[in-house]
Amino acid sequence: MKIGTPKEVDQGEARVAMTPDSARQLQKLGYDCLIEAGAGEKAGFSDKLYEDAGVTVVDGADALWTQADIIAKVNTPADDELDRVVKGKTLISFFNPGGNPERLKRAAELGGNVIAMEAVPRISRAQKMDALSSMANIAGYRAVIEAGNNFGRFFTGQITAAGKVPPAKVLVVGAGVAGLAAIGTSTSLGAITYAFDVRPEVAEQVESMGAEFVFLDFEEEAQDGAATGGYASVQSEEFRNAQLAKFREIAPDMDIVITTALIPNRPAPKLWTEDMVAAMKPGSVIVDLAAPAGGNVEGTVKDEKIVTENGVTIIGYTDFASRMATQSSTLYATNIRHMMTDLTPEKDGQINHNMDDDVIRGATVAFEGAVTFPPPPPKVQAIAAQKKEKPKELTAEEKRAKEVAEFKAQTKNQVTLLAVGAALILGVALIPGMPASFMQHFIVFVLSVFIGFQVIWNVAHSLHTPLMAVTNAISSIIILGALIQIGSTSMLITILAAAGIFMASVNIFGGFLVTRRMLAMFQKS
Repeated sequence: MKIGTPKEVDQGEARVAMTPDSARQLQKLGYDCLIEAGAGEKAGFSDKLYEDAGVTVVDGADALWTQADIIAKVNTPADDELDRVVKGKTLISFFNPGGNPERLKRAAELGGNVIAMEAVPRISRAQKMDALSSMANIAGYRAVIEAGNNFGRFFTGQITAAGKVPPAKVLVVGAGVAGLAAIGTSTSLGAITYAFDVRPEVAEQVESMGAEFVFLDFEEEAQDGAATGGYASVQSEEFRNAQLAKFREIAPDMDIVITTALIPNRPAPKLWTEDMVAAMKPGSVIVDLAAPAGGNVEGTVKDEKIVTENGVTIIGYTDFASRMATQSSTLYATNIRHMMTDLTPEKDGQINHNMDDDVIRGATVAFEGAVTFPPPPPKVQAIAAQKKEKPKELTAEEKRAKEVAEFKAQTKNQVTLLAVGAALILGVALIPGMPASFMQHFIVFVLSVFIGFQVIWNVAHSLHTPLMAVTNAISSIIILGALIQIGSTSMLITILAAAGIFMASVNIFGGFLVTRRMLAMFQKS
């Protein structure tokens, strides 16, 4: 079968759904690759690069749509493109099935099969095909770059001969894929970064990236985004009021605000109001990644950059991914290639549209003349947080009985180990011709092993990692043995024992210091 990629018809779109590298991988699956002449030019991929990769360059969209059995593109197809998705053809692209019911019905009537890349279920096995995350990652990164391009100062603080420059303060609203990408970029540039999300469980992720999570003084358990496909859900009016109050409190201190809050096929919630914009300092920048759905900021103009009366720049671009066309095309083409890998298990260049497969079924929105959206829930919801059952409350008598049972079991194990150890020593001692000096050293070795292991292994795990516990246990065995031998009448044995004590001590204390530094990385300063 032949897989082809046409030039994107949306104005300003620079991405392409097939790159020379992805084409090579598709050919290994048994497909012949076609591309419309000039389709990759804006993304930095010339027709010559495609030809070198074994791709056939076709002149004109009509010829490509006619020859290709599978069409891979980026944006939702235009009306004339949709009319070409007839029986026997498969379209793979963004389609927004939830927001385009009429177009979805039209695709089904034409008999073509449609795989919507935004409908890929958010389960672990499908992460390699998650084009929404790929594009959101780029958008979050690019949002910080755009903010920096419009911000009149450094991100990082500096002390120079000309004076002290304070670091910029950046607030990221929404800690999804785009938000986390923005947080990572902002912190790497040296800004003091704050982040907010309606899901408090993401606070650890935010803090591990060097940002500070903004908590609300509000007692309400936010709905679990994992159960809704990884997206945050609508919260109560009380929660929203507490959220807005917090934003009003911190707005005057923020230099850059990046908003990312979106719920699929719903208007974007207004999170940054006019009075918050008015409270910000002149020269501040707001980047509204929710502009395609109306924006999180009051005053956002879709696809435009405006400056308010008090000198705040509001950026409402909707083409952040396209502004990094080479990178976004590479990631999106990889997502497509992984989808084709699942569709071609035999690597024979023939699609096996297995509707029993969670990923293929979830992404397929029209199949053999029928609308197949929305899909049933996936059998394996890997991203959903598992609810842990609370342990049963034990009565005083049950607790006492449990403690007695654990003590008996522990005593039994210890007695067993002592019996085995004694039998081992006795067995060695009974070996004919065994010198008394060997038995003396052997008993020292056994006692060192037992005492050293018990001492170190029982150290609280908050003080060291399990791996460090094992190495420290070995070092403690060396120290105990060396301490006993250091009083030997032989100068050589004394020197070796002293060296052993020194090196093992370095290992133990160094291990604790390294572990302390590791643990400090995950603690708030």
